[in-house]
Amino acid sequence: MGKMSARCISMALADFYTTHNKYSTKLNLHWRDSNQDNVDAASMATDLIKNVQVKAIIGPQTSSQAQFVMELVVQIFEDTLYGNGVISHLTDALQEVDARVAYRSVISDLMTDDEIAQELYKMKTMQTRVFIVHLSPSLSSRLFFKVNEVGMMSEGYAWIITDRVANQLDSMNTSVIESMQGVLGVRPYVPKSKNLDNFKKRWNRKVVEENPNFEVMELNIFGLWAYDTVWALAKAVEEETRYNSTYSPRLGVFEMAPRLRDAILKTNFKGLSGRFNLTKGQLESPTFQIVNVNENGERGIGFWTPSQGLPKKLNTTSKKTYSTSKGDLKPIIWPGESMRVPKGWAVPTCEKKLKIGVPKRYGFTEFVNVRHDSQTSQWVVTGYCIDLFEAAIKQLPYAIDYELVPFVDKDGNQAGPYNALIDAVYYNNFDAVVGDVTIIANRSSYVDFTLPYTESGVTLVVLVKENRNKAWIFLKPLRWDVWLTTGLAFIFTGFVVWTLEHRINDEFRGPAPDQVGVTLWFSFSTLVFAHRAKLESNWSRFVVIIWVFVVWILSNSYIASFSSLLTVQRLQPVINDINDLIKNGANVGYQNGSFVLDLLRTLNVEEPHLKPYTTAEEIAEAMTNGTVSAIFGEIPYLRLFLAKNENCAKYKMVGPTYKTDGFGFVFPIGSPLVPDMSRAILNVTQGPTMKLIEKKWILQETACLDQPLSTASSSSLTLDSFWGLFLITGVASLFALLISLSIFLYKNGHLLRDSSVPFGQRLREIGKCFLEKDPSHHTARTNDGQPIGNGDPANSPPNADVLPIGSGHAKNSPHSANGETTAQIAEVNTHEQQSQPLNPEPVGQEGGCPTEPGYSDPDTPLSMNTITTLASVVSTACLG
Repeated sequence: MGKMSARCISMALADFYTTHNKYSTKLNLHWRDSNQDNVDAASMATDLIKNVQVKAIIGPQTSSQAQFVMELVVQIFEDTLYGNGVISHLTDALQEVDARVAYRSVISDLMTDDEIAQELYKMKTMQTRVFIVHLSPSLSSRLFFKVNEVGMMSEGYAWIITDRVANQLDSMNTSVIESMQGVLGVRPYVPKSKNLDNFKKRWNRKVVEENPNFEVMELNIFGLWAYDTVWALAKAVEEETRYNSTYSPRLGVFEMAPRLRDAILKTNFKGLSGRFNLTKGQLESPTFQIVNVNENGERGIGFWTPSQGLPKKLNTTSKKTYSTSKGDLKPIIWPGESMRVPKGWAVPTCEKKLKIGVPKRYGFTEFVNVRHDSQTSQWVVTGYCIDLFEAAIKQLPYAIDYELVPFVDKDGNQAGPYNALIDAVYYNNFDAVVGDVTIIANRSSYVDFTLPYTESGVTLVVLVKENRNKAWIFLKPLRWDVWLTTGLAFIFTGFVVWTLEHRINDEFRGPAPDQVGVTLWFSFSTLVFAHRAKLESNWSRFVVIIWVFVVWILSNSYIASFSSLLTVQRLQPVINDINDLIKNGANVGYQNGSFVLDLLRTLNVEEPHLKPYTTAEEIAEAMTNGTVSAIFGEIPYLRLFLAKNENCAKYKMVGPTYKTDGFGFVFPIGSPLVPDMSRAILNVTQGPTMKLIEKKWILQETACLDQPLSTASSSSLTLDSFWGLFLITGVASLFALLISLSIFLYKNGHLLRDSSVPFGQRLREIGKCFLEKDPSHHTARTNDGQPIGNGDPANSPPNADVLPIGSGHAKNSPHSANGETTAQIAEVNTHEQQSQPLNPEPVGQEGGCPTEPGYSDPDTPLSMNTITTLASVVSTACLG
């Protein structure tokens, strides 16, 4: 490789200055050969810069010489800057297509052939059957010889090589090519050109002239890149010679170096290898060729371009859409001379059983139960986690032979905490762990987890208290604004009813204190629908009907809210979150051996307040006797605890949930079983099998698990919920009140219009009139239609008994107090009225208000037009 590059560089220098004979600068080459030794390469580079004072260095072949690193071990790809860069980009690209690196092999050029074979046998036992090789040509040759020996170049395998090997397939030995039959390679595509053909002819003549007795060395992409690099450097030096440069004798650094580097990066021309254009310091090829290794060396099967994907042939004028289908490529011959595309995985050929570790629990054995059978002297492992693991194994597309091994010491006791189980997998003592192992961040640094199969999170379980001692709790269902508005509405409604009834209804008459009492009694009695007073006015009935509807809604809302409040207060938790425990210095329990202890320490819970527990019975006892105030644990355990013995009536989950990823199965990092087991777990958890497993081990009592996890709360009802009701009853009452006052003023307006009386006296007179009984209202009539006393004791006959105010039943009695019939009383009353003069009674007496001269008979009803006009005026006043 070095000789080929040297020849290409020499030919490039000669060709460049033959073409550019007017350039004032010329490159002078100083050769050094490191013999592929990194230390010698670094030493020679320093010597060239400091002693020879070179301004640029072309090469080297590998990046480990460009950046000297004392590391000689590789991991699938050589552990160099170039190799690691490919690994990182390849990993990103695979993740974009939902693929991943399942295993990274460790192969070094210092390893013997037997060690390489041993590593291949290890990979053969894995599920993966697709391998990507990014090694040097010499190490790749050794690798593929051993691949054939161990039987991994057969049908079902897929081997892909990167450009480091694919670019040099033409120069590889025939025996190496035979060991690589069926391998796919990817390399930059070199477009054909007349200059390239001429250079190849001159190259062959030069090789024959210098080595007439040796086989002609094939020209590859590295020689072409060396040729183009010389041209780029010569162009950049010529451009920058107009600047004066100074030399630093300490290391031999020219001030010209940064400008020269920038000039090289800007160089853009068409070379032998194609377009020479550096992007981020790297020569990028827009087109790659895909080759298939066969007995004749290689065979192109297609290309990859950013615009077309995987075309079979290059066509710059084609408008074909982007495609990544293998159907667009030529037929591929895979290892084993098979035309069938490998599926990429196979049943692992491991002859030994998988050793599955299982934790031994002393509590919550519904998840994992490990016991020793004295009759068979065998360990018996059962539980929710075990059933789910076995169901997932059945979902795999291949058979897995395994054995469940309890994690116990020689005495049969638990061998250590769960973190010790994680370490056992990390150190290859177990091939996997099945049990109630929580997925947390620090564990995932050492092992791989499957997808979780339980809900996640850590939270608190606390006692609930029965709070029956709040004396004023009956006020809480309604907020203060509702109470205030309701009280005002009661008073306003009573006032409106009194206004409408006191002039026509004896039950609302009498001394002022009696009238206030009767009014309030009537109004508040509607709360329990116990109002007994008979209403005489239709407007009063209209107001009361609407008000009773509002009261009915208010009372039912209050009862519902009060019932909910009593329930919530009865089940109020003693502790609301972990901060209450820390503030009060209370003890908190945790599950022994769990990672929850570390979480509690992180939350600054003091060590003396941490109390471990093992079983659900210990939890109940500790919380009942007050040893701990709360239990801090994982939700699956806490839900199981609440489901036992109806503990949800005594305990409740409260506070925030601290996020975890639930339970998962543990495998070594890079295990190919992880993605398959994760998919199998999804199939199980989303199918009917999961419900059967949960019913068998955990969810036998589901009523308690339906309880909400957070503390219940009940807020007071506000005015926002009832303002519409109060608006309706207020508008109705105000409308009836205005109608009644309008009719009163219409009848008695002459009292205000009498200009001969001072205005103050007029107001007093109409006020007295408003408080007196209306004589024009008829409460009862005789059989012949005549009124009985006009409902006024002042107009009763002298010998008739005048009953007290409020005794409304007497006027409907068939006989008077002295035994006379109603008809007789009516006759005497009529006779006396005819014999007496028609002088109006003085103002203020029970006889009624004085009438205006010329006013119509009070018994004459208002005309319909008058009533309609009044109603229109009132409606306009209310709504406008």
